[in-house]
Amino acid sequence: MALPPVLRDRLRLPAIASPLFIVSGPELVIAQCKAGIVGSFPSLNARPISQLDEWLARITEELAAWDKAHPEAPSAPFAVNQIVHKTNNRLEEDVALCAKYKVPVVITSLGAREDVNQAVHGWGGVVLHDVINSGFARKAIEKGADGLIPVAAGAGGHAGRLSPFALIHELREWFDGPIALSGAISNGWAILAAQAMGADLAYIGSAFIATQEANAVQGYKDMIVESSGEDIIYSNLFTGVHGNYLRPSVERAGLDPDNLPTADPSKMNFGSGGNTEAKAWKDIWGCGQGIGAIKDIPTAGELVARLSAEYEQAKRELAAKTAFTAGQPLAFAAE
Repeated sequence: MALPPVLRDRLRLPAIASPLFIVSGPELVIAQCKAGIVGSFPSLNARPISQLDEWLARITEELAAWDKAHPEAPSAPFAVNQIVHKTNNRLEEDVALCAKYKVPVVITSLGAREDVNQAVHGWGGVVLHDVINSGFARKAIEKGADGLIPVAAGAGGHAGRLSPFALIHELREWFDGPIALSGAISNGWAILAAQAMGADLAYIGSAFIATQEANAVQGYKDMIVESSGEDIIYSNLFTGVHGNYLRPSVERAGLDPDNLPTADPSKMNFGSGGNTEAKAWKDIWGCGQGIGAIKDIPTAGELVARLSAEYEQAKRELAAKTAFTAGQPLAFAAE
């Protein structure tokens, strides 16, 4: 199945910037969309709910003005992430505001809701649902989601355990719709690799935390630049759902990253508290394993430009390797 037009015709790089709790706001989303990738934010970042109305108005108005002034390089669409878990008591109001502004793409998380999908389709929007395994993916598609975001091992924040190779293969055995792969993608070579595996788009989060427009404290951005994949730990202690976090932030909170207890998953909490005094996202910083590629703190536009250049270089290098090896036996160095 081809990508829907909204995800096919207006992207200058096959990528979606993932919604980052606390970190993603209008400044970052607008910069991402102007640069040519889908920008997104969690609706719960806008507090109180009246602020969501203000954010959606600002994003739609500024992107419309950009498109009018730059017809040769129109903005990419934006997305809003909705937590559809039963603990989200704002869901109905948030969806109504998305309907008011006809949000092009809605990303749903932590449950699949047929009524939410129908509402989005009612205003012409597209629904992408994030999943960690094929079972959850089937439920999402059965309930009307248009596409999937497989969150593989190594992704920042809440993440699954499966290798992207395994997860994409299992999904493509039965699903031919849009797939945006999440998991340690922070350079152009990884974007191309995601497509080679069978995904249509890359889903990129951690790299955008370390950008100038991101609503993250300087210490968070600096820690990402200074860290590598070995500095990521996987735990469900902080929200009740397993996720990847920066080891130095856990240590700074006075906890031993190598001896963290397991939390009760029935007591999920997404930011206003947690299973420890240290709060997820505010004190304990989420991040993915791909941060070894992050060396500075650029603007979002500069980051997208770098990713685009790397992506084009990766395609050239792959073409050269394929041309060189096609029809030839593999050669191994003598032992």
